[in-house]
Amino acid sequence: MDIARSHVLICGGTGCTSSKSDQIAAKMEAKIKSEGLDKEVKVVQTGCFGLCALGPIMVVYPEGAFYSKVTVDDVDEIVEEHLLKGRIVKRLLYDETIAENEEIKSLNEVNFYKKQKRVALRNCGVIDPENIDEYIAFDGYKALGKVLTEMTPEQVIETIKASGLRGRGGAGFPTGMKWDFTAKAEGDQKYVACNADEGDPGAFMDRSVLEGDPHSVIEAMAIAAYAVGANQGFIYIRAEYPIAVQRLNIAIKQAKEYGLLGNNIFGTDFSFDLELRLGAGAFVCGEETALLTSIEGKRGEPRPRPPFPAVKGLWMKPTLLNNVETYANICQIILNGADWFSSIGTEKSKGTKVFALGGKINNTGLVEIPMGTTLREIVEEIGGGCPNGKKFKAAQTGGPSGGCIPASLIDTPIDYDSLIAIGSMMGSGGLIVMDEDNCMVDIAKFFLEFTVDESCGKCTPCRIGTKRLYEILDKITKGQGTMEDLDKLEELSNSIKTGSLCGLGQSAPNPVLSTLRYFRDEYEAHVKEKRCPAGVCKDLLSYSIIADKCKGCSACSRKCPVGAISGEIKSPFVIDSNKCIKCGACMDTCKFGAIEKK
Repeated sequence: MDIARSHVLICGGTGCTSSKSDQIAAKMEAKIKSEGLDKEVKVVQTGCFGLCALGPIMVVYPEGAFYSKVTVDDVDEIVEEHLLKGRIVKRLLYDETIAENEEIKSLNEVNFYKKQKRVALRNCGVIDPENIDEYIAFDGYKALGKVLTEMTPEQVIETIKASGLRGRGGAGFPTGMKWDFTAKAEGDQKYVACNADEGDPGAFMDRSVLEGDPHSVIEAMAIAAYAVGANQGFIYIRAEYPIAVQRLNIAIKQAKEYGLLGNNIFGTDFSFDLELRLGAGAFVCGEETALLTSIEGKRGEPRPRPPFPAVKGLWMKPTLLNNVETYANICQIILNGADWFSSIGTEKSKGTKVFALGGKINNTGLVEIPMGTTLREIVEEIGGGCPNGKKFKAAQTGGPSGGCIPASLIDTPIDYDSLIAIGSMMGSGGLIVMDEDNCMVDIAKFFLEFTVDESCGKCTPCRIGTKRLYEILDKITKGQGTMEDLDKLEELSNSIKTGSLCGLGQSAPNPVLSTLRYFRDEYEAHVKEKRCPAGVCKDLLSYSIIADKCKGCSACSRKCPVGAISGEIKSPFVIDSNKCIKCGACMDTCKFGAIEKK
């Protein structure tokens, strides 16, 4: 077997692929072959490295050169300089990886990575997700072998219980307890299912795990099936995740060829098979009962609970349902022990949590941090703060179901109970950062618009109530709101929370309630002063030209799409407020800071 002297790891996740990382990999392989290096250098397309803001990412080992924002045109230089001559291409290195003595730092020394602890993401950016042998080389399927040959189902469940693992899909229900309920439920047929229907705006945690390490979920589902007494599993995944779907199909096929799925796994009497089910993008199908209904081939609508899926799930049979990240922790718990996992995190929130860090943040990407890490550490150290020197204003956790955390609470530890105490929630792991230029009323309106569109319409509080909430918010952002509307927002929000059938409706008012709680002054400015402090709500804006600063260059007039700006060259121009559509094109064009927005 040939052992390569160099490995070129190229991110093959969705983010980097959209920036042509697949073309970079193809050209790299062709160039390496043309230079006669194909027996010495191996090119591997991996999953996500995490630091998406710098993609496409390429890491060359053994040097550990972390090349960022690589283009197809950079390939020739990397091959000729680095791989042929041994000279690292410094202009492409991520600057934080360069030490003072010009040597390359370990990634564990870089701010983005040094406070992270990768458990669920342990193989992402490390292995080829389409090669089962690489997964096995990193202890893949070792946990399944241990479970089937050394442990009883009851011992497996007790291990998961002792670990303190809670569901990573949002509610944080104890995983071992859910497994125990399913195991004890009576039924001649049981199922295990995986919720990969990641629907929160800006969330890509589960997608990245499936793209970078699909076997970890397959192995964990087999362990879960053994523990609860199931022989059939389903992964419910969004059809909008084509790379994840492709790699899951490849992984399932490989696992069957290796005898790790199918009959008599590891020579035991345990059999387990697995199928994919593609979702059509309905947000409500992230709710467990709606998801199970959709797997059955019916319209994805929630069912009343109880009975819970552990008792009556798929086809009214006992069904265990966890999400991707929950499963991604299972094998490590089995291999390293419950005490190891429970030593990470806080007393009531064990382990790590994966977040999709986005919004007004320098280091957009995928992060995995120990529970209890503060929001400040995530935003300022891992995330690198807000761009352009802007001030951090708030963070939205939990997607449309979560709440906004104000800057005054930036030292809040990120764990289940701390977030709930301040009116937010963990959710599946979206973390959107906002700066001083964000209007919190507009943010609440944005998330309400999303939940209105995604409501299945089955229950009245969600179907009608969220629309009324949105209408009130829209009224406020147009300068037509009253103080009574603020009281109506709170009253209606609480009614929707208590009256809705499923988690979508019950949590839909959270962005409204949290922004009212922490940013009421912004709501009152919209209502009393007919003013948007952040300068976002168009109906409350006005643009004008500061005569003393205007050079009369006419650039703004030429850029205006509706001819609202007039004047003579070398004299101050004027904006006609009756014609202005408040698009901001004039402000973006002016080089002299002569456009004022109020």
